[in-house]
Amino acid sequence: MPDSSQAEFPAAPQAPSSGRDLPPSLAELLQQGTLVVSHRPWAQAVVDPVLWQRAGEGLAGGSSSLLALWGEPGGVHLAFWEASEGRAGVMTLRCPNGSFPSLGQLHPPALRLERAIRDLFGLQPEGSTDPRPWLDHGVWELRFPLGKSAPAVGPSPYVFLPVEGEELHQVPVGPVHAGIIEPGHFRFTAAGETVVRLEERLGYVHRGVEGLLVGAELERATKLAARVSGDTTAAYSFAFARAVEAAIGMEAPRLADWLRALCVEIERVANHLGDVGAICNDAAFARMQAFCAILRERLLRTADTCFGHRLMMDQIVPGGMRAAPPLDALRRLRELTGEIARALPEIQEVYDSTPSLQDRVVGTGVLSRELVNQYGCGGVIGRASGRLFDARRDLPYSPYPGLRFSIPVREEGDVDARVSLRIREIEQSLGLIQQIIDGLPEGPSFAPLPRKNVSPGEGVALVEGFRGDIFAWVRIDERGRVERCHLRDPSWFQWPLLEAAIYGNIIADFPLCNKSFNCSYAGHDL
Repeated sequence: MPDSSQAEFPAAPQAPSSGRDLPPSLAELLQQGTLVVSHRPWAQAVVDPVLWQRAGEGLAGGSSSLLALWGEPGGVHLAFWEASEGRAGVMTLRCPNGSFPSLGQLHPPALRLERAIRDLFGLQPEGSTDPRPWLDHGVWELRFPLGKSAPAVGPSPYVFLPVEGEELHQVPVGPVHAGIIEPGHFRFTAAGETVVRLEERLGYVHRGVEGLLVGAELERATKLAARVSGDTTAAYSFAFARAVEAAIGMEAPRLADWLRALCVEIERVANHLGDVGAICNDAAFARMQAFCAILRERLLRTADTCFGHRLMMDQIVPGGMRAAPPLDALRRLRELTGEIARALPEIQEVYDSTPSLQDRVVGTGVLSRELVNQYGCGGVIGRASGRLFDARRDLPYSPYPGLRFSIPVREEGDVDARVSLRIREIEQSLGLIQQIIDGLPEGPSFAPLPRKNVSPGEGVALVEGFRGDIFAWVRIDERGRVERCHLRDPSWFQWPLLEAAIYGNIIADFPLCNKSFNCSYAGHDL
């Protein structure tokens, strides 16, 4: 087998010129490339730099949404979703000279992703408006560890973007915070108490996940994927398993898909309950946190009874589920979901009728619909600002097409909208849990994966976690091992928008805004 760092892509064709003024459709551009037949289930094509740049124009024009942008030593990949076509695809660009045209110069949501590609693989985004490092803080043993590595040069001062104006001052916060939370640095520039700029610096939780996945056996790779962001372990496992199954051309048993969805919906309810309580606590309303914490704890204990782990970690695997839950445990889960559903109206009533709480959340941290559309921001953050996207509906996967649920959406885009939307999503997920338990199909929950004569292939999946859509791409070699893998957390497109949401608010409201976003540090930092 050739070394993965020397992997060859099919030759790219020359793109015809176009005089159209409308932003190009990425689905149409895909057809002008060289299709990769071993990629499933979305179409993938190798393109040339002209088509790659035209894809950037399409993203900037709003005809498509950026799902993921990642690299490997031989090139870069772009995954997109096109609402008008209702489909997704992947573009690949070879980088024989170690560089590629920057998409970020046309489409700002790509900037941080390009900076990460440069740090990890040494591929240079030509024309980028932000050449600063992102994940690499100068403390790694090597520069560009996943590409043509080079000796480390050591830490250097990080240059924050300049802000000009009279009587401005800066307030640095983190990366170490007052609490047992993950590290991240926030640099506020304020006029008095009013924030005029927030700039983040992340990457402190980088663990080298992509490097660990290269050449990993599936069992180890599955465990690594489950630990990218521990509070989203079920959704990450689901996305990774679906990508692997697509790569090798198999489908999990029907019962497995239903049980996987059950795990993810339990995870969604548990995390939303925790977030609602924590946001209210940040507004000095501890009663709500106590009430939500009790419900969340009961749900996690029941999840442990059903799946042998409070967070259901390592239960979803390629091929299906490790085990099906006992029937009596499922009955207890269904009873508990009924209790939580009956408690929701009281939670909403107390939340809506507490003046001191409403004073803190209504109109605070407003995020515009234009920005969430530009960034392709998913989950509660996007839907609270009017972007109606949910992978369960827009790129549907089993078992959701056979289940009844609605996708709540708000337009206000403030902390209040993000809290209220979580409560409504809890309601919908409780209904899904009950439908799944009542309609569980018969049959096995696991199908063994082929151990010999594995056909090399690439697979991709998008799964709706509690934060939003989780992207997984994997290439499997003939030994059945992971040759390359990329996992993208929804926080990549949410962290930048926190900087916009806090603008014009007071510094004291940042914890409230930050908690209402609840982005993942570890999921972002890889």
